[in-house]
Amino acid sequence: MGLSQTQKDLVGGSVGGVAQVLVGQPFDIVKVRVQTAAPGTFSSPLDCAKKLLKNEGPLGFYKGTLTPLLGIGACVSIQFGALEWAKRQFASRAGGRPLTLGELYVSGAVAGVANTAVAGPVEHIRIRLQTQPATTPKLYNGPLDCARKLWAHGGPRGLFKGQVATMWRDGVGYGCYFLAYEYLVQRYTAANNITREQISPLVSLGFGASAGFALWFSIYPVDVVKSKLQTDALDPAKRKYSGMLDCFRQTWRAQGVRGFLGGLEPTLVRSPFANGATFVAFELAMRAMGSEEKVDAPPDLIV
Repeated sequence: MGLSQTQKDLVGGSVGGVAQVLVGQPFDIVKVRVQTAAPGTFSSPLDCAKKLLKNEGPLGFYKGTLTPLLGIGACVSIQFGALEWAKRQFASRAGGRPLTLGELYVSGAVAGVANTAVAGPVEHIRIRLQTQPATTPKLYNGPLDCARKLWAHGGPRGLFKGQVATMWRDGVGYGCYFLAYEYLVQRYTAANNITREQISPLVSLGFGASAGFALWFSIYPVDVVKSKLQTDALDPAKRKYSGMLDCFRQTWRAQGVRGFLGGLEPTLVRSPFANGATFVAFELAMRAMGSEEKVDAPPDLIV
């Protein structure tokens, strides 16, 4: 018995998620450390990378990788599964009308919010592991130990700390992310009179890179706030921030605009590689499984 289209979407997303983690993890750990460090700790992302290499060695760049390798694979699987599901829902109600840019954006936003059910706790655990000092004994002895301790400090609230910021980030960001990719794919196939399956991996890589830039430019300040919330003290009496808005206010007062741009450079360097790899892996996996033609808008997209 063959896989259903939804199952193929989920498998393809998992393959894309694994590719994303393997390519992007070294950049991501530098981003998180710069975002969450006290002002003046690092003079630049490159300084952070040098200190990480000196103090923790090459494997330090893959610290906390097991959690995202398993979790982000699941997250990207959910993203693509929800995206294609939402697009099919809009198409079934369109009566042959092409999907609008707004419908493609909403489909991406649905994918992003759905993804946070897994992404919230996975990223919280990953960030705790990435930012713990390289001392003995360690605060967390791996992802499961970290998850247990987060749960012990607050149950679901401890594990899902920063979830509201994660939902805002992924809802807005993935709307822009998938809209950018789908728009570029559709314009390209129309201009060259080809199907989606005929797009070369190199072109998909470029479109994925562009989608990654659309994602991060649309939501980076929210990502900074999320990282700060997820590295704040677990003990309510010791927390620096009372919530998302308070974190925004304190960051602005302390550092102004610069406070919301920490770690942006490694993120933008990472983005074309990680997101390009994600879409190439997804598209190739879907072709290998003999995926049905996806729901696309025609060349003249409706705004």
